[in-house]
Amino acid sequence: MTAANSGEKPSGILRELYYHRSMSCLDLSKSIKKSLPNTTLRLNELIAKGIVVENGYAPSTGGRKPVMYSLVPDFMFTVAVAVDQFVVRMALMDMQHKMILHVHEATINFYEDSRYVQDLADEIVNYLAASGVNKDQVAGIGIAMPGFVDPKKGINYSIGGSPAIAAAIAQKVGIKVYIDNDSSVIGLAEQKFGEVGNTNNAMVINLGWGVGLGMILDGQLFRGASGFAGEFSHIPMFSNNKLCSCGKHGCLETESSLTVIVEKAKDKLKKGELSSLTIKTLENENIEHSFRLVKDAALKGDKMAIGLFSEAGYNIGRGAAILVHLLNPELIVLSGRGATAGKIWEAPIQQAMNEHCIPRLSENTRILISKLGLHAELLGAAALVMEGFDENHLDSYAASYKRKMTV
Repeated sequence: MTAANSGEKPSGILRELYYHRSMSCLDLSKSIKKSLPNTTLRLNELIAKGIVVENGYAPSTGGRKPVMYSLVPDFMFTVAVAVDQFVVRMALMDMQHKMILHVHEATINFYEDSRYVQDLADEIVNYLAASGVNKDQVAGIGIAMPGFVDPKKGINYSIGGSPAIAAAIAQKVGIKVYIDNDSSVIGLAEQKFGEVGNTNNAMVINLGWGVGLGMILDGQLFRGASGFAGEFSHIPMFSNNKLCSCGKHGCLETESSLTVIVEKAKDKLKKGELSSLTIKTLENENIEHSFRLVKDAALKGDKMAIGLFSEAGYNIGRGAAILVHLLNPELIVLSGRGATAGKIWEAPIQQAMNEHCIPRLSENTRILISKLGLHAELLGAAALVMEGFDENHLDSYAASYKRKMTV
């Protein structure tokens, strides 16, 4: 009798193998907190279904080498969608969380497009059609997006007119949809694939067009009572009278986002400040490409560009000092699009924390730059699907894969 028809709860083997790519039976047993005989039984069931395969032996530590197991990469897929205010990116990923199709980009304005949900659904439909993958091979669609997202209800309250985005897209595409706030998703990615790992208490700062936050508390992604936790961007920190995207004034975002870096670069160039950048180049490009130009200039030593990152980094460090005082994290990870600028962030953020933190609280808090880069949000969106996937449905995917292999 299998788990699918025995009434037993799913074992968690699928998720563990997905996140770790390859594990021994003993390690799986420890991870899912099941006895070794029980884990062996479940593992053999998955092997019989063609979902799991042996893939060699682990390095010997003196005794018998353990057999390693992994998921068959193409028995099932996820569609990962990363939404920001201006651009949508999507990727088709296999069970080794590898992108098997090019990352597709589409320009859809999150704030201004009245047909945003419909346009996003159309992009997903067209992308899947071009992939040649059947819907019955797709475990789900994970969507990371800005705004006030309730992941349990599948609602984004920041989208006017069509907040029930998960249900609307699922109906259009014909595949189950999971959504969550982009910064929470990036936090999930860093926990499962990145710098957080087994760290129990970590803050993942999403450096983007805003400044988001994914919080790992006691080893769990913390979303708050309604799923809205982590609105780091909107901590009121400045008396600058600058209007924030949230409608308030003086938020952290108004002095530290990537949008602000680009806009300040344009202002300085208009005032005649010397730089390798030119106002003509920045104004003729979309904001994403403009940011890349400013970032590249900073990495090449451009004084003006470096100054912009230093100023924004210092302000982020002031915000991070608040997090340290409230939550005493072991680790702060800088992730998201802005993390591609690398170590240029470290010095100003550390300086601000040195100035504004009580030393006893901050002395054991490390700051790391994510290595996931732009892929963080996509990896997190794929993980979102695997977190919600019901292993009791594995039989249908195994059957679909078997049909595909016999064609």
